[in-house]
Amino acid sequence: MSAAGTPPPAGIDPADERRRWKALGVGLAAAFMTLLDISIVNVALPSLDRALHASPSDLQWVLSGYALTFGLALVPAGRFGDARGRRNAFVFGIALFTVTSALAGLAPNATWLVIARLLQGAAAGIVNPQVTGVIQEMFRAPERGRPFGLLGATIGISTAIGPLLGGLLIALGGEEHGWRYVFFVNIPVGIITVILGWRLLPARPKEHADRHRLDPVGVVLLGLGVLLVLLPLVQEQQWRTPWKWALIPAGLLVLLAFALWERRYARRTTPLFDLRLFGFRSYALGALIGLVYFGGFTAIFFIYTLFLQNGHGYSPLIAGLAITPFALGSAASSAVSGRFVNRLGRPMVAAGLLAVVVGLTATALALRWFPHTPAPWVTAAPLLIAGLGSGLVIAPNQTLTLSQVPVPQAGSGAGMLQTGQRIGAAAGIAAVGSVFFSSLSSSRGNWTTAFEHSLVVATVIIALALVAAVVDVGLGRWWRQST
Repeated sequence: MSAAGTPPPAGIDPADERRRWKALGVGLAAAFMTLLDISIVNVALPSLDRALHASPSDLQWVLSGYALTFGLALVPAGRFGDARGRRNAFVFGIALFTVTSALAGLAPNATWLVIARLLQGAAAGIVNPQVTGVIQEMFRAPERGRPFGLLGATIGISTAIGPLLGGLLIALGGEEHGWRYVFFVNIPVGIITVILGWRLLPARPKEHADRHRLDPVGVVLLGLGVLLVLLPLVQEQQWRTPWKWALIPAGLLVLLAFALWERRYARRTTPLFDLRLFGFRSYALGALIGLVYFGGFTAIFFIYTLFLQNGHGYSPLIAGLAITPFALGSAASSAVSGRFVNRLGRPMVAAGLLAVVVGLTATALALRWFPHTPAPWVTAAPLLIAGLGSGLVIAPNQTLTLSQVPVPQAGSGAGMLQTGQRIGAAAGIAAVGSVFFSSLSSSRGNWTTAFEHSLVVATVIIALALVAAVVDVGLGRWWRQST
């Protein structure tokens, strides 16, 4: 029997079957740890602020600097794993993540912490494409639904449960030192993951090593383009000048230059990213859905944490518990969705997006209809519905998006997909956060009104992802009828 509870496919040795599921477990542990650090720091910011006397700019960089370097590293790291072996890149990334977690926890001042977070984000960006690449490499196309379902559950749980775990660690360590535990908790997990990753993940045989250059010009162009697009988004609250938005069109021009370079480079050898992947409808529309969905999905936890802690005075622990229904719903449906994704396809994603929109709309209405009931209670059921829907989106969309990507390009293809998600998350937090703070100011400190208005914006963003999914479903039906 396989680790998934089903007999191993014909022709696969049971020992190899156990090994690949163990390797998947190591990859999921690494993905959980690195993605958790995006959201777990949210609830630690108030105590971190008091302990290190950090400025608002420092706090912004602690939070968004991680996401920035995470996004910059994804595609080059994915290409490196494709070319030189995913195990080496994975182990190096986890080792770096562990060391930088220790440095962050030991930070004597805010500047030290910001630098550690930037390096930690780069390490996370090295690790994550290898996890997806290993799934592509070790599991055949019909078998990938369950591994990607587990990966989707990992993404959903790590994002949603971060505030809860952060609240628990702060309660355990106290206001003065609890924020350090948020980083120290990565150290034992990282050490174990390095050892198991080296033992269990497949090494690329020397006879199959890709000796092509790693396209340094492409790396520079992509990195610069992503940096120019992300910087004004992550610094939206700190850079008051309107000229910051000029960086986005400049970044898009650099990304256009990257696309032209990659097209030319592909004529001679293997590029950093093969643009022909966008010729697959599954990849192009799936990447678009991921970009837009993460724009609304990630912003929800950012504004909800502010609403509960700063607006209503709830502790970090209670704020984290309030998001738990979403995490539980996401975990449950993600685990189930992997069993049906190959049978149901993109309609499952569309159904999940619809459930998220319904759940978030119900959340806003519940707060309006029951203003005197504690917010964590009144939002529990709607957030559970939204979480159940989210579990039908992240993993199935990733499975379908990467379904036609050749294994030698699995790392770079997954890296580009996740880069889009990071850009979407940064843009969503900037847009939704801007509405939140503007509404808070115009309503003279009415936190409920500010949360409702910003939640509507996040819901509209997710509705746009639903439109893209419906278009994909319609195109698929039209194609089947015309052939």
